[in-house]
Amino acid sequence: MQSIKPENATVRALQKSNVSRYIQLANLFRQRIVTGEWEVGARIPTVKDLAEQCGVATMTIRQALDLLEKEGLIERYRAKGTFVVERPSRDLWCEVKTDWTGLLIARDNAVIEILSDERNVNLPRGESYIGNPAPAYRHLRRRHSREGSPFLLADVYVDERVCAAIPEEAYTRVTAMRLISDIPGQTVADANQVVTIGSADLETSTELNIPIGDPVAQVRRMAVNQHGDVILLANGIYRGDMMRIEVKLR
Repeated sequence: MQSIKPENATVRALQKSNVSRYIQLANLFRQRIVTGEWEVGARIPTVKDLAEQCGVATMTIRQALDLLEKEGLIERYRAKGTFVVERPSRDLWCEVKTDWTGLLIARDNAVIEILSDERNVNLPRGESYIGNPAPAYRHLRRRHSREGSPFLLADVYVDERVCAAIPEEAYTRVTAMRLISDIPGQTVADANQVVTIGSADLETSTELNIPIGDPVAQVRRMAVNQHGDVILLANGIYRGDMMRIEVKLR
């Protein structure tokens, strides 16, 4: 059986995605730095060599390297070449819990910003719900950060009928599930969480300060009260390079 040359495998992988070639290549080159294939202090292959290996134009390689240079990962020197100067940060400190208690605990030292706040809106169309939609919701877009680095962008929908029972300061202090967990007269009869792996689009890239196409975890959380009404929907997008999923088995 004929083996596939590494450069041919790279070309085939690039052809499988609709993401721009230079973005795919930037992710590939970034991963080479993360794994140590391209060590800090080492000179990387020339633009011409990379173009031949990846089956793309030299301009595409330059665009990919431009992204890494802006991130401070590489530096270019005239007549000397391009060198790796830093490895990407991969601090997996943010855990996505799967048990009820874990969903009520905010991340340590996290700061929650309110990016937008709308009143009397409907739940997003085209989604399936485990309960009946309420007449109207308060919709907040929140961004969670730690030490200046954003790690979660979330759209939170809270049943307007229970908003009066939630202290206003809670919206910038606690998790989405905690908002509705202790409301008098309300019992969370059902709740679920769905995690889907995806990639960052332009908006996510901008809000979370990550490259377009970077991996993200899309997490949808929903809570239903004793009357069968959806009192909370939270659609969150976590940076893939800062989170891990912990599943409690027993």
